[in-house]
Amino acid sequence: MPLMYVYVSNADDGDISVYNLQADGSLRAMERVAAAKPVMPLAVSPDRRYLYAAIRSQPFSAWTYAIDSRSGTLEKLSTGPLADTFPYISTDRTGRVLFGASYAGNVIAVHPIEGGRRVGEALQVIPVERNAHCILVDHTNKYVFVSALGTDRVYQFVFDVNTGRLAANTPPVLQLKAATGPRHMAFSNDNRFLYVLSELMGTVTTLALDAASGQLSEQGSESILPPDTRLRPGMPRAPWGVSSANEAPRSTDNDIWASDLHLRPDGRFLYAVERTSNVLAWLRVEATSGKLTWLGNVPTEKQARGFAIDPTGKYIVVAGEKSDAISVYAIGSDGAPGFLARYPAGKSPNWVEIVAIE
Repeated sequence: MPLMYVYVSNADDGDISVYNLQADGSLRAMERVAAAKPVMPLAVSPDRRYLYAAIRSQPFSAWTYAIDSRSGTLEKLSTGPLADTFPYISTDRTGRVLFGASYAGNVIAVHPIEGGRRVGEALQVIPVERNAHCILVDHTNKYVFVSALGTDRVYQFVFDVNTGRLAANTPPVLQLKAATGPRHMAFSNDNRFLYVLSELMGTVTTLALDAASGQLSEQGSESILPPDTRLRPGMPRAPWGVSSANEAPRSTDNDIWASDLHLRPDGRFLYAVERTSNVLAWLRVEATSGKLTWLGNVPTEKQARGFAIDPTGKYIVVAGEKSDAISVYAIGSDGAPGFLARYPAGKSPNWVEIVAIE
C-alpha cells in the first residue's frame, strides 16, 4: 500500500490538519499547518506535488503548499489572489489553471498556476446565474461544467488548454428539474457520465456526456435517503458568512441539505453525505447505463460538509463541520462503509483531500 496522507481544512481555526492514513485505516496526527480564516476548499495538483487552499475572507486568496514526497508534510510556498469567495476549487488535468466557483458572487473564474507554485490573477471572471457551487473539467480536459444551485442549471463550457480560457458551449446550459439545487459533481471513470448531487432534494442525477459535442443529457436520478425519510425538500440558503436575517422565517430542521459526492476509484459505488440527518449514503453504479441504486445509509459526523475516498478505494474520511471531528470508514466488498474510528480535528473541519505517495 502506498503512503497515504489526509489533509483537512479547519475553517474557524484557519489551518490545515495533516494525518497519516495507516494500512489498517487508523490515522496518525502529524501537524497543523497555518493558513488563514476561514480556509475551506482544497485542491491537489494532478502530479500530487502541491496542495491549494482557498481563503474565503477578504482579500480572497489561494495558498499554495508543497507536499513533501517522503513525509507528506506541507510547506507553504506562496499566496495568490482569487477573484471571489469560492466554496469550490479544482484544477485542469495539466495543473496549469485553477478553476473557482462562487456561490455568493454568482461567478466562476479561471486563474493561472505559475509553475504549479503560485496562483496568479484571474484570466477570466465569468458571470453565471445564482449560487454557482462546483466547477469540474472532464477527463479529456476539453469540457468544463458548473452547477448553479439557485437556478437548477448546469453550465457547459469548452476549455482551451493552450490559452487557459473557457468559451460557452452550444447550448450553454442544461436545465434540470425545478428545486433540484445541483451542488457537487463527479465524473464516471470512462467519462461517459456526470453525476450531480442535489442539495435540496437529496438525489443524484445521472447526466450522459456526449464525447464529440461536450453536451449533457439527463438519464435519471436516485435518492440518497431511505424511502421513509421524514426530511422534506430544502430551499437555497444564504451564502456562507452572509446573514439570513432578511429571509422569511422558516425552520430548516427537517430540510434536506446534501453536501458532498464522490465515486469509489473502481467506479462501482458512489457515496454522498446529508447534513440534516448526518448520514453517509452509498449507491451502486451500473457501468453501462450509469444507473444508480440506493443501498443504504450509516450515521456520520454532525453536519458533514466534506469527505474523501482514499486512492486505493479502501477507506472514507468524513469531516463534521459541527462536531470538530473526522471519522474513518472501511469500505466492504459490497460497498458498505463500516465505521472504524473517530479523531479530533480543528474547529469547523469542512474539506478533505487524500494523497497517495508511492
